[in-house]
Amino acid sequence: MTDGGVVGGLAHGADADDDVPVDPLALAARWLPAPGSGVTPTMTLSTIGLDGYPAARTVLMSLFDGRRVHFHTDSRSRKAAEIAAVPRATVTLVWPELARQLVVTGDVERVTDREARDAYTARSRYLQVLAWLNDDDLAAVEADHRRTRWAAFDADCPDLDPPTTWAGYAITPVRMVFWRGAADAPSNRLRYDRTDAGWTVARAAG
Repeated sequence: MTDGGVVGGLAHGADADDDVPVDPLALAARWLPAPGSGVTPTMTLSTIGLDGYPAARTVLMSLFDGRRVHFHTDSRSRKAAEIAAVPRATVTLVWPELARQLVVTGDVERVTDREARDAYTARSRYLQVLAWLNDDDLAAVEADHRRTRWAAFDADCPDLDPPTTWAGYAITPVRMVFWRGAADAPSNRLRYDRTDAGWTVARAAG
């Protein structure tokens, strides 16, 4: 893989261990796939549960636009309710093959209808259908019935707009932690915290 290629959604060869940029968003842009690349890495989305306990699940990163991390979900979901109650979240992206991890913590807000529609259009056919059919009622029936319902909907609806339950969110970072591993030295972290004056950065043990 040459510099500028992508491995698991990470721009390979984009930075060195001693590279400590002032702006973490610039470093994130080198680690994360560029808009329009079609690469949607998985990430762990952590929210504050309605019962007060942390809640985590895996979602697709729809986009990093240079300022915010975008993801999409069903507005009826538990995570949507948790975000509505406490609009803060953390996402964790991991690239084991390159010994990299990025943790982004920040404030969450809904994206515009246009942004949400654009993200839906960019989804695979499977994920577009899933946005329509992935509800608790269908999940409760037997697998054969789920497959029959899926096949019928897929055949009857060749062109799909996003359902009204399709919801887009974006995280504006207040903290970003870049972990970089090594086979011949201790791993380390770069922790960035947003302040009124900009970003502070500190190194920490891995």
